[in-house]
Amino acid sequence: MKRICSLAILLLLGGCTTSPPSNVDNACRMLSEKPGWYDAVNDAADRWDVSEGLILSFIRQESSFVANAKPPRTTILWVFPGPRASSAYGYPQAKDGTWDDYRKATNSFLAQRDDFRDASDFVGWYVDRAYRIAGIRKSDAYRHYLAYHEGVGGFQRGTFSSKRWLVGVANRVGQKAKIFDSQLAGCRDKLDSGAWWNPFS
Repeated sequence: MKRICSLAILLLLGGCTTSPPSNVDNACRMLSEKPGWYDAVNDAADRWDVSEGLILSFIRQESSFVANAKPPRTTILWVFPGPRASSAYGYPQAKDGTWDDYRKATNSFLAQRDDFRDASDFVGWYVDRAYRIAGIRKSDAYRHYLAYHEGVGGFQRGTFSSKRWLVGVANRVGQKAKIFDSQLAGCRDKLDSGAWWNPFS
C-alpha cells in the first residue's frame, strides 16, 4: 500500500505508517477497511498453500496489525529504558536474521516488515518452511504458531512443552485462524467483487 506523507508530517513524526484497522477481530470488516490487504493475504495464501485465516491470525497475535510494532524495552535499575528484548519488528514481528533468510530465499531483497503484503508473504513462507522441515500440516495453525514462536528447530526439540502460557497463546491463535476463515467464507464474494466501500458496516 502506498503511503503518502507530507514534508511537515515527516519532520514532525520522522515518517509515517499505516494505521491498524478499527476492528482486528473481524476479517471481513478488516479487509474491507484496508483496500489492498485482501489481495495481499489472498496472494500469499495461494503462493504458499496456506489459509488466509492462518496468516491473519499470526499477524493479529504478533502485532495487532500495527505496522511498526516493536517489543517493549527492558529496564535498567527498574527505571532507565534499556535495549529491546529482540530485533523483532513490524506486522509479523520477524527478527532480523529470520527476515534476512526470507528475503534471500524468495529473492525479495526490498521486502519490508512494515509492509502488509511482504509480512503476509513472510508468514506463508515460514509456514511452508516448517511444513517442509518438520512436517507440520499446513492446516494446523496451533503447531505452526509454536514453530513460528520457538523456531522450527525449537519446535522439533519441544522447547514449548515447558511454556504453558505459550501453549495457551498457540491455542488461541489456532481458534482465531478458524474464525477468520469462517468469516471470510461468508464475505469472500463481496471482497472478490472489489466492494471497498465497507459493505459490512
